[in-house]
Amino acid sequence: MDALKGESGIAGIFAMNVKKWLKNNTSSLVGKTVAVTGTTGGLGNELCRYLAELGASLILLDRNYTRSSEFRDELVAEYGVKVDCITVDLEDMESVICLTQELAAMPIDIFIHNAGAYSIPRKICSTGYDNVFQINFVSPYYIIRTLLPVLRARGGRAVAVGSIAHDYSKADEDDVDFSTRARASRVYGNAKRYLMYALWELFKDESSASLAIVHPGISFTNITAHYPKLIFAVIKHPMKVIFMKPKKACLSILKGCFEPTGYCRWIGPWMFDVWGRPAVKKVTTADENERSLISQRADEIFHRVSP
Repeated sequence: MDALKGESGIAGIFAMNVKKWLKNNTSSLVGKTVAVTGTTGGLGNELCRYLAELGASLILLDRNYTRSSEFRDELVAEYGVKVDCITVDLEDMESVICLTQELAAMPIDIFIHNAGAYSIPRKICSTGYDNVFQINFVSPYYIIRTLLPVLRARGGRAVAVGSIAHDYSKADEDDVDFSTRARASRVYGNAKRYLMYALWELFKDESSASLAIVHPGISFTNITAHYPKLIFAVIKHPMKVIFMKPKKACLSILKGCFEPTGYCRWIGPWMFDVWGRPAVKKVTTADENERSLISQRADEIFHRVSP
């Protein structure tokens, strides 16, 4: 993979030689099993191509089995790796529990939570939580926490995709899932804030398994296509020029497979968290009291939704 072609505008200024970056920041994943949520979207699709090229056996975790199985066949044909598909609906806790039980019986070396939902029709899930909060926090946190013994046994790693939107608001003890809020950026950001800080606290004293919190900056993917159709038709082309393409943006996620981030650190584009090669940075967006609150609420939620 040579330097990305077709980069222009601001993104082009920070173009990098991807082939060289891969050589310096990755290694063979032959013999490793990697499970990934959200593989049919832009970031997940490109990420899985990199993982397959490195020789990983993949488990694709998606809601749409048809699209997932088509992608599986494409990966097998192009890279010759082992690829399995498991259907999961992150809005549905029963589906999530069934998935987690299935994954717990597998030799998972790396679990990557990449799937996300931003501006979607809101509803309350069977767990009692807002569906944006359910998809972006409750389900992935449950999966990772439940899989922790498997990851420990294999010296494995959880990789979770955060977001710069996590800093759009602070945790609210009286409205944990922001079900009373209407602004999509804050509802989504609150869920990502919970995911990031809850996982940092969960892995704080962990010695056998590791954690990488990562973020792609801003990239033109399905999650950005939430504007009204007329507005989106106007802004989509400038967005493609200004922001990094998924093939480049997902390198922060890939780097997380090879480098843990430690407590309250994440991997993302080095310049303004939007452009450039992946770099590790300290995150100071929540004080000790808020981190403690999120950790306590995460523990309560985990036990509430567990069978």
